[in-house]
Amino acid sequence: MTRRQVLALGVVGVGAVAVGGTALVVAGRGPETTTDAPWPAAPTPPRAPGWHEPEVVESVAGVLDLDLELAPADVVIDGTTVRMLAYNGTVPGPTLHLRPGDLLRVRLRNGLDEPTNLHTHGLVVSAAVNSDNPFLRIAPGETFDYEIALPDDHPAGVYWYHPHHHGMVTDQLFAGLYGTIVVDDEDWAEAAPRIVVVSDTTTASGTVAAVSQAERMLGRTGETLLTNGVVAPELAAPPGEDQRLLIVNACASRYLDLRLDGLGARVRGIDSGHVAEMAVDRVLLVPGNRADVVVTAANTPTGVTAVGYDRGGMGMGMMSGGSTVAPDALVLTVVPDAAASAPSVAAATPETHPDLRDVALHGTRTLTMQMGMGMGAGGMRFLIDGREFDAERVDQQVRIGTVEEWTIENTSPMDHPFHLHIWPMQVVRATGGEVDGVAVRDVVDVPAGGSVTVRIAFDRFPGRTVYHCHILDHEDLGMMGVIEAS
Repeated sequence: MTRRQVLALGVVGVGAVAVGGTALVVAGRGPETTTDAPWPAAPTPPRAPGWHEPEVVESVAGVLDLDLELAPADVVIDGTTVRMLAYNGTVPGPTLHLRPGDLLRVRLRNGLDEPTNLHTHGLVVSAAVNSDNPFLRIAPGETFDYEIALPDDHPAGVYWYHPHHHGMVTDQLFAGLYGTIVVDDEDWAEAAPRIVVVSDTTTASGTVAAVSQAERMLGRTGETLLTNGVVAPELAAPPGEDQRLLIVNACASRYLDLRLDGLGARVRGIDSGHVAEMAVDRVLLVPGNRADVVVTAANTPTGVTAVGYDRGGMGMGMMSGGSTVAPDALVLTVVPDAAASAPSVAAATPETHPDLRDVALHGTRTLTMQMGMGMGAGGMRFLIDGREFDAERVDQQVRIGTVEEWTIENTSPMDHPFHLHIWPMQVVRATGGEVDGVAVRDVVDVPAGGSVTVRIAFDRFPGRTVYHCHILDHEDLGMMGVIEAS
């Protein structure tokens, strides 16, 4: 496998090319809609200098009940007050700490002037009715009750949530609507991880800047990189002590090529997949990916930087101009401080996903991600299998209880991260070679002109959901399909 193919599989460390494709390829309330009186605006807490993490809301006795409001809020970015969109007044929104078998009940109030909904990205849950249903439309001023039941065998890992109303996903996320979900059996009073939500945005005149049609077609990249809503924060840690970072790439389009030199970094998982700790000095997270990483504080301040990554361009005969390469940006700095806290690091989670390479296949299919000239936005079309998204059309029909092998091809000159809701994917082949180990992802990068082959166990959850490019502008422009399981 080439170095770029290893990068596309999710992690690069010392000797990564030699190891090739390791496992790090990288009952209750029913649905209700109301138009009751507006909720009081949630205050924005003052930001202290240095490290900041979102509020944590934990389940109690198997249930997490949460009132969650989407509304405009004034937040401070690098000393400047900016009008953004926020969950409960903060950017990011609260972190939700769940355990396998829990019930998540969210009373979502839409305080925006446009429709929205809620996607619990990566959770292995139903997409039906008032669960993780991407087809729901919650109108301005309406309140909707979500009820999302986690199976008893739900994989531990870091997940996240954001809006998913087609055509409005990118604008709402880019303006500040995202938050973290963590599923585990850990006692965070003893071993709390550090939540690291990385996002980007562009501001102008005290608000989130509008983007051009050309930026949408390229996939927008924000001028300002944020970590937990702060520019380049400092994480104080005693020298020689470990810190566990749960990193979420909540950017609309930016690939995070994270440099971890000098921190003795060990990766323990990508998305919901887990492996024994592997020493690395780089981790690549495409939009929507997450990582479980342990670092050791050095004796001098040591930065984690997202370096520029070339994800391709529009290609010959298409709209020219513009770049998909984001400039280098500092994500955070680990600063030595003997008096700082060093929470215990929980033991690594063993892999619980079955190895689907040992399972008989019930079918194979090929999906093709394409870009081309046409009558679409700006003369450019974003397609899967030659079609733009249509919520009323079923593109893939699968049977519950089967295992299929999908090859996702990318004939365009730009990389496209492929996301399938509900069912995790095990990467078995990437352009140029087989992938070793159990490499489970819910977002898989498909390089320009390349392909990735995955196996999927459609073991439960009948109903309709979607798959799409996680360059969210491309999703909004039509690069999405409908899958129905029965």
